[in-house]
Amino acid sequence: MTQLRNTREITMPLQANIHKACSYAKMKHIYNILGFTVVEMMVVVAILAILAMIAIPSGIEGIIREQVAAAIPLAEAAKEPASAQWKATKTLPADNKEAGLPAPNKVVSNLISSLVVDKGVIHMTFGNKARSMLQGKVLSIRPAVIEESQAVPVAWVCGNAPAPAKMTLLGDNKTNIDPKFLPFICK
Repeated sequence: MTQLRNTREITMPLQANIHKACSYAKMKHIYNILGFTVVEMMVVVAILAILAMIAIPSGIEGIIREQVAAAIPLAEAAKEPASAQWKATKTLPADNKEAGLPAPNKVVSNLISSLVVDKGVIHMTFGNKARSMLQGKVLSIRPAVIEESQAVPVAWVCGNAPAPAKMTLLGDNKTNIDPKFLPFICK
């Protein structure tokens, strides 16, 4: 009996240690299946931060490009009288008054703070609610004509875009908006 008792005393701590070792292994296995380590979480957060840093600037560029495109229709107010004058007299309006428009600072919109007609060229200055990167920038819309024929309608060229084939661009291009913010039709 004493020998049996001594065997139990010896094996009991050994069994407890085995039980503890098994439960540690089980716990470690459960954590490996169910959760992430801190390092893994930090890597995921870092990757998400990098992706956000890439996406935010391109989103802002898109917004600015949309604002430029949204401002272009305001030029219609000056295009019609300029086209009519070209067809009738083969000249273009020298200024806003000759085009039948109010003073430059009176032709405005949410994005444009002034519209100037200068020898047929329409210069729109961004302001008002335009993004800060556009404030004070100018977009020029120039007439392209076939000088030998007044019957051919005036084509209007936005910003840095080239003239249509066999047409001549008139006037100065004062566009100073970064090309990456210009819509495709103005490049």
